[in-house]
Amino acid sequence: MHRLDVPAPHLLPFAIGSFDTIGPLSRAGFPHRHSFHEIVYVTGGTGTHVLDEDRRPLCPPHLCFITPGQVHYWDRVSGLRGWVILFTDDFLLAHPGDRDALTALGERPWTRPGPDDAARLAGLVGEMLREYDERAPSFTSVLQAQLHILIARALRMSAPRDTPGPAGASGSGEAEGPSGSRRADFASGRAALVAREFTRLLAQPGSAGRSVRSYADELGVSVGHLAELVKRSTGRTPGQLIRHAQTVEAKRLLSGSGLTVAQVARRVGFGDPAYFCRFFRRETGLSPGDFRRAADGAGGIHHDLRAESIEAPRLPE
Repeated sequence: MHRLDVPAPHLLPFAIGSFDTIGPLSRAGFPHRHSFHEIVYVTGGTGTHVLDEDRRPLCPPHLCFITPGQVHYWDRVSGLRGWVILFTDDFLLAHPGDRDALTALGERPWTRPGPDDAARLAGLVGEMLREYDERAPSFTSVLQAQLHILIARALRMSAPRDTPGPAGASGSGEAEGPSGSRRADFASGRAALVAREFTRLLAQPGSAGRSVRSYADELGVSVGHLAELVKRSTGRTPGQLIRHAQTVEAKRLLSGSGLTVAQVARRVGFGDPAYFCRFFRRETGLSPGDFRRAADGAGGIHHDLRAESIEAPRLPE
């Protein structure tokens, strides 16, 4: 599991750069998951990108969306060029609807823009790079707006007919695997389906504070089976995802409403404000009051002190 940690001076839950400037892990050749969103705009190179066991041969330009929890890696790539955009849910607080859009894009992640769309993408990414590098006043708000535009344009371009199909063969000449392999594929697909439905329910209004059992009952599975399927698909447990959703909603209310801390606590499922404050500090490293004061400051809230990092992953044994 790779986590997002953007070094000073930016201190945003956001980063943008080339494959070279983001670092070698941006083209990692071993399977891994992210706890953050990644958008990749590939403009050159050969090889294969593997996303949730779906192999996609590179034929640039490609625009790819990788959602938190998806397993991906780059297989035998050469000359990989393009741009990488990394960000957490915190960076979507100004446009919360983009979370649903990213979920939809993650279900059809590869888009091949035509010449006109490719030119627009290049111009938009170039503007985002300049904003990120120059850090002019209100640059965070500008980057959030530009990211919103990028997501909206990607939705326009992402009709299924525009996406490259999976590789028809691995190149090894092997035939389709036995029934055991098909069962494994079914199990993997079942896990992804349940995880997506769980995520959809988690994003509905009023879902904060629901128990894992209530979600399991609604989905028609046992608590243990739900935990197994969600963990297999996302790398995180249902409880971890529920706590993350509560934290994101609390941040949105603290930074964008006049509700008291006690009212925010109730909105996200905590009857005891003191317990909510301990929960929020544990999840973010800040008290609700400190978070609100930082969000009300000139630059806004830029960084979750517990933000997860892409640095120094555990190498596979």
